[in-house]
Amino acid sequence: MGHDDAFADVLAANADYVSGFRLAGLQPRAAKGLAVLTCMDSRIEPLAMLGLVPGDAKILRNAGARVTDDVLRTLVLARYLLGVDRVMVVAHTQCRMAGDTEDQVHAAVQAAGGPDTRSIPFLVAIDQEEALRTDVQRARSWPYLAGTVIGGFRYDVDTGRVFRVC
Repeated sequence: MGHDDAFADVLAANADYVSGFRLAGLQPRAAKGLAVLTCMDSRIEPLAMLGLVPGDAKILRNAGARVTDDVLRTLVLARYLLGVDRVMVVAHTQCRMAGDTEDQVHAAVQAAGGPDTRSIPFLVAIDQEEALRTDVQRARSWPYLAGTVIGGFRYDVDTGRVFRVC
């Protein structure tokens, strides 16, 4: 597939989306005062799994649902400019970023035909629950998020259930 047509399918689907577009006028503030950080895994539907609709929450996603510097930066903006006063950090079962070592993930990238990625920290979590607790504590102790309620959760990709961890 060439560069010119690599996105043809999604642009065609967008034309259909535009014909029924109903979010015009939606306010940028999080109506439920909520931000959700979760993994980029396609099995996770952040709004649907929490009974939310567009406009209710700010959604952040990355590999492993890790509280990175960029996540902290984004949460500060969400807190003070977009009405967020509570944050859910949601890890999930069967996460590719949990259970393996950094070396194992780098080797898997190379085995899949990728380059040598050892200069990139993927932030894998050998103990996912401990990593979740550490990340939540990092966000809770971030001085720019004082007064923000932050909790850690795990989503079960087989049942759809969200469990509180911390």
